[in-house]
Amino acid sequence: MPKIKVALAGVGNCASAFIQGLRYYSVLAENTVGLRNPQLGGYTPSDIQVVAAFDVDNRKVGKDLSEAIFAPPNNAPRVTDIAEIGVTVKKAPTLDGIGKSAHDIIQLSSQTDVNVAETLCEAKAEILINLLPSGATNASQYYAEQALVAKCAFINATPTYIASDAAWAKKFEKAQLPLAGDDLVDQVGSTALHKTLLKLLSNNGVKITETYQLDVGGGTESLDTLDRMREAKRIIKTQSVASSLPYKTEIVAGSTDYVDFLQNNRDSYFWISGIYFCNAPMRIDLKFSTVDAPNAGSVLFDAVRATKIALNKK
Repeated sequence: MPKIKVALAGVGNCASAFIQGLRYYSVLAENTVGLRNPQLGGYTPSDIQVVAAFDVDNRKVGKDLSEAIFAPPNNAPRVTDIAEIGVTVKKAPTLDGIGKSAHDIIQLSSQTDVNVAETLCEAKAEILINLLPSGATNASQYYAEQALVAKCAFINATPTYIASDAAWAKKFEKAQLPLAGDDLVDQVGSTALHKTLLKLLSNNGVKITETYQLDVGGGTESLDTLDRMREAKRIIKTQSVASSLPYKTEIVAGSTDYVDFLQNNRDSYFWISGIYFCNAPMRIDLKFSTVDAPNAGSVLFDAVRATKIALNKK
């Protein structure tokens, strides 16, 4: 079966997990633990091939992708050795890709910006995945436009409204190119767990009176979220959690702080208060810990393969 040729916009922690996962599951082909769908439409993760990558950090630009994914400020855990891939990370326009809080962390490359659309065409990329930081609205839209020029499908893994924007959706529909997004749901996410707990309690006759979910993380993505998307994320998460209950109650959910020494880890704190039989009180107070980058891997594998299936139906 021909490879699914993918390009990456942004070589951060999610890209690191994605690349390492491709290697991990190709070497351990019979080990499917951690994959939501070992096969999807006849495709396995080993059918995915990364053919191009773009970034702006001096420690990544000009490096082979196998080296760039481990360059600072990336701090995703190293789970496997990666042989040279043969894909050199190219310098793309920065635009608003670096948030105010990340300026002291990112070392901007002085190399000349490449023509992204031409690079995608030369690499024969079929799908471009947008893995830019939260809040990089202009840069995300730039990559979407380059995907259209290069006739690539586009997966937007950021909260920027592209797939859910009618004007952008119409552009991709006119070009007969798949468009997927927006944002990325974690494989093992705090919001999904929170909603599951609330639904379970509600279905068992518990009236939820108050609940909150606060997320604390390390890594540049957590920093960018607090810098540029904190309020938006809070609204989105709170609305999502609220949808799990058939009535309105006091709910707060969202990213609350950045802790450098957590590295690529994320801690989520849940507090649920309610009443049940004869107004007896109940309370849940728990902590949920995950590693951030791997939460993207399996979901991206599915998104890429589903997008390829859509391309095949053009």
